[in-house]
Amino acid sequence: MKNATIISLALACSAGIATAQTVTVDKEIKPYEKTSGVSGKLNSIGSDTLNNLMGLWMEGFKKTYPNIKTEFEGKGSSTAPPALIKGSSQLGPMSREMKSTEIDEFEKKFGYKPTAIPVAIDALAVYVHKDNPVKGLTLEQLDSIFSSTKKRGGSDITKWGQVGLDAWATKPISLYGRNSASGTYGYFKKNVLNGGDYRDSVKEQPGSSAVVQGIAADLSGLGYSGIGYRTSGVRAIALGETTSALSDPSLANCLSGDYPLARFLVVYVNKKPGKPLDTLTAEFIKYVISKEGQEVVVKDGYYPLPANVVAEQLKAIK
Repeated sequence: MKNATIISLALACSAGIATAQTVTVDKEIKPYEKTSGVSGKLNSIGSDTLNNLMGLWMEGFKKTYPNIKTEFEGKGSSTAPPALIKGSSQLGPMSREMKSTEIDEFEKKFGYKPTAIPVAIDALAVYVHKDNPVKGLTLEQLDSIFSSTKKRGGSDITKWGQVGLDAWATKPISLYGRNSASGTYGYFKKNVLNGGDYRDSVKEQPGSSAVVQGIAADLSGLGYSGIGYRTSGVRAIALGETTSALSDPSLANCLSGDYPLARFLVVYVNKKPGKPLDTLTAEFIKYVISKEGQEVVVKDGYYPLPANVVAEQLKAIK
């Protein structure tokens, strides 16, 4: 089954966002327009996957408004909801949707739900060492490799020979993943393991870049991380429900729903219904989803939003 969230994104997609070879910002997305009355300190606490982007966005935003102060921390998506509830941050970047329990805690405090703003598209990539010849894996194979519970119904896979690499028949698969504070950990658990449990042999890493670095140094390595963390030392492989439907993690495949692990990266904010978002936070969000902000997305290796999605978010913060 295709990813329903990304299918809805594809239906909203404007033409001209990408070709088969290049990724560019939708021509309908307008440049950011500087305004008055922007001051204060902007705090962000949340996703490690979004950490590089948040830093680049804040750097660009400060060039427009030199007098503001910014601070960001990316220790995992699970740190975003408590920070928003406490009021210690205005921005809660997450690589997954908030859980119902997190939304309930926020609503208990404020009487309304948090607002989620999509800021980029990520293909959650499954990486192998650059010299690993495997072409792709099915989600059932991934579940059989990473999970101790195998809720997709497969059998244990522990060696590369079990996924077609005859020359590596006895070579064990070395697993890399994130820790439980990570939204990427939770997303992979939900969408690949069908909510099952990880094997104890998965080497949990403190950050997205550490996963990729580990695989780049390990010929037998296999792990998952955001597409923006891809390096020359690793290769992002094709994935699919079946071996006949494997798709590369390209923007086109994310928008069509063919790539099964496409997702929005989001920033949650505290916006009271019927009231505009505070000026500092609103202007930062406008910058992020502007032409300049989405060019940062492309530069950092992620995929930009379609113009129709940007237009919806501009309405959401009014």
